[in-house]
Order: sequence, then structure tokens, then C-alpha cells
Amino acid sequence: MILKTRSTSLFFHNHQIGALAVGLKQAASPAFKAYAKQVRANAVAVGKYLMSKDYTIVTGGTENHLVLWDLRPLGLTGNKVEKLCDLCHITLNKNAVFGDSSALSPGGVRIGTPAMTSRGLLEKDFEQIAEFLHRAVTITLKIQTEHGKPLNDFNKGLVNNKEIEELKADVEKFASSFDMPGFSVSDMKYKD
Repeated sequence: MILKTRSTSLFFHNHQIGALAVGLKQAASPAFKAYAKQVRANAVAVGKYLMSKDYTIVTGGTENHLVLWDLRPLGLTGNKVEKLCDLCHITLNKNAVFGDSSALSPGGVRIGTPAMTSRGLLEKDFEQIAEFLHRAVTITLKIQTEHGKPLNDFNKGLVNNKEIEELKADVEKFASSFDMPGFSVSDMKYKD
């Protein structure tokens, strides 16, 4: 199919049309609507928890599926927090925030809630995730204080760090109690 617009042609292939149709059908279902509401509620829970710890959330909260956390008041960059969280098996993304002078050193991180909502987590569970994030930032600040602000110096503090290992273990224990979409961890049979 080709749709003509004023200056361009848009090409759609049958597999794209099929995928769009499936996506629209899912989005219209009651189950998807409930899922979308839970995704938003979970993001609100993360934002509120972090704000209760006096952290700065861009726009003072969220009305959608993600939270944008401004780390600049702490003297941190999104690069450092993302790197430390990766080591602890927490996935988030460094993200520029309004007022950043360089996209290479973003002042915030973006926290999304859809993936873990798909695993069945509710608001109380996301408060625990927010506590893990608080611990991660506390560790990041400690490493930066002990080793220095330059990324090369900071990276030295990540090696053989007991606090990082403890947070990683806590995150793994917490996350392993929730099933992955498509299969149940409790149903898996292990063979010796």
C-alpha cells in the first residue's frame, strides 16, 4: 500500500499493517487498559517514594509510564548512576534534563515501569524498587566522595565493592520472586 502526502510517499508492507492491527486490537482490550493503568500507578508510586526522600523528580511527579529523576542537586550524573545500577542488575537510562549543558554528561536518569509491571509488580513492589534506587544513589555518592568526580576515578570505586554486591544480591532475590512473562519460575523443573 502507498499513501501519498504532499511531499513524501509512505510505504506500508503487509507485515507492518498486520502488526499495527494486532497492536491496536490489544490496546482496545480491557486487559491492556488495566495493564496501562497499573503501569501509570507504578510510575506514580516510584516518583512519590523518591520525592519522599527529598529527591528531585522533573515536573514534580509523573502522569505516564516513566519517571525522570534529576540527579544534579546531588552533584551526580546520569552516567554514574546508570553504570552502578547496571552492576546491580537494575536497568534504567541516563537522560538529559532541562538545563543540562551537555548531552554527553546528562544530569538525570529515566525510570520506566512497563517491564516490571508485565511481571506482575504493584505499587508496593515499586516502592521497594525505589528503595533499591535510593540505595544505589547513596552508594554512588559514597564512591564519588571517596574516589573523585572524574569517571575514570569513579570507576575504580566500582571494583570489588561490597555494598554494590549486597545491593545486587538483594535485587536478584527480590526480582526472582516474580515470574517472567510467558513462563512461571515456580513451574520450571531443574535436572541434576
